[in-house]
Amino acid sequence: MNSDFDRVIERRETDSLKWQKYAGRDVIPMWVADMDFAAPPPVLAALQARVAHGVFGYGAPPEFATVIADALRRDYGWEIRPEWVVPLPGLVCGLNVAARAIGEEGDALATATPVYPHLFTCAGNMGKESQKLALDEQHHWTWDLDALAALTTPRTRGLMLCHPHNPIGRVWSAEELQVIADHAQKHDLVVVSDEIHCDLILEPCLRHRPFAMLSADAAARSITLMAPSKTYNIPGLGAAFAVIPSDSLRRRFQGAMAGIVPHVNILGLAATVAAYRDCADWRSALLDYLRGNRDRVMSLHGAGGLKVVKPEATYLAWMDCRALGLDDPVRFFEDAGVGLSDGRDFGSPGFVRLNFGCPRLTLEEGLRRIRLAVSR
Repeated sequence: MNSDFDRVIERRETDSLKWQKYAGRDVIPMWVADMDFAAPPPVLAALQARVAHGVFGYGAPPEFATVIADALRRDYGWEIRPEWVVPLPGLVCGLNVAARAIGEEGDALATATPVYPHLFTCAGNMGKESQKLALDEQHHWTWDLDALAALTTPRTRGLMLCHPHNPIGRVWSAEELQVIADHAQKHDLVVVSDEIHCDLILEPCLRHRPFAMLSADAAARSITLMAPSKTYNIPGLGAAFAVIPSDSLRRRFQGAMAGIVPHVNILGLAATVAAYRDCADWRSALLDYLRGNRDRVMSLHGAGGLKVVKPEATYLAWMDCRALGLDDPVRFFEDAGVGLSDGRDFGSPGFVRLNFGCPRLTLEEGLRRIRLAVSR
């Protein structure tokens, strides 16, 4: 399959949220998780065919859930039933629906920071408390189980898991997942597993294992959220899905959606089917390219005191700026011509997140600007 990840596609004068943020400024946007690559050819062909049909009524492709089930079996050995799949217009929507479906108003949902912000903001959106503990930075950014036990109360009803992790890039080991599963079973927690980056494992020796595959109990208490948006660079098409093996939990989730969550748009449905059915070779080529980009990003480690956590997955690098003594790291790098995500938003001031899902020419210029800024 043809894939030209080196091709620079001009996005400055388009509707791109990522690039509009710095309109009129000489700042390379490397913040939001939106790659600068064209979508895979089979996805583009599917969209073009759907547009050519010319009728855009309500849609429900009969193969949607079956294609997803086939992909999960092919890629992870996860056997699911198509009826477990609940279409969603976005993963963030799924996080908030899950928060609404779990427990009652005034209950609590736990998560570990730093983490994608919607994993903790969703609790407050639904009238629940967000309980946050810090990942253990000194031990490879793993879960602090003593802190998790101390945090958990009788009002804790759910645990929000980012798997693989954004922004750290960790691929949780089977042992780490099992400890989380044991804790969830002991305290009867629903585990909401955000697995949107599961197809972006960069370490060849690692493999994603869905949380729900750990055991029958883990499956029965899990809501797994996935989407093609990050891997195939189609976030603007608004398509995602939940996999919920438990009939009762799935009914609660669907009840929380009722009258609020719209249908997935038909272009998003068409793109999802094509992505999971026809783009395995494209994804393999993408991963090879991202590994090369990651190696270049890691060359920043140690520059001017900057520390870079090597991501095992995703196209996002977590960078520790605390040794630089900066009051505002994001502003500092913007002044140097690079737009990064603020670690404060993830629960960790003093850090920034860099998106390296871009052509190498763009990446090298961004890295050059960062090196120059921290060496002054």
